[in-house]
Amino acid sequence: MIRAYKILFIAILVVSCNSNNKKKNNADYSIKTTQTQKDPDVKASIERGKLVYNDLCITCHMSNGEGAPKVFPPLAQSDYLKNNQEESIKGIKNGMSGEIVVNGITYNSVMAPLGLSNEEVADVMNYINNSWGNNFGKMITTEDVTKVIKN
Repeated sequence: MIRAYKILFIAILVVSCNSNNKKKNNADYSIKTTQTQKDPDVKASIERGKLVYNDLCITCHMSNGEGAPKVFPPLAQSDYLKNNQEESIKGIKNGMSGEIVVNGITYNSVMAPLGLSNEEVADVMNYINNSWGNNFGKMITTEDVTKVIKN
């Protein structure tokens, strides 16, 4: 009788592990854009930016870039990020506070300065600009960051 239960348990385990009803993960973690496929410099910057993001940004903005509702704004398909690249660069470099509206929702959080170099800021911008469905245009360079920070 015990052997029959063991066989039944193993059969149930095998069937449940091979189920076609597995949870679907809808987050888009790809960094596949035409630009990144063609330009190895962009691809390298994105890879470095992913490391910075995973070290410093993931806690608030989450691994899928969706943020925390009404607390930390999303970066995934963010209209604010798309339309405010210079302000986003300044925010990553110097921190941010005060109200911003992202995808129609008002956020009023504080983002502390992260102590990143201009190259790290450029890399993390390239990562978030090319992740989670974002494709926000040209590569951000260290020179771009330096110019934005000086203004």
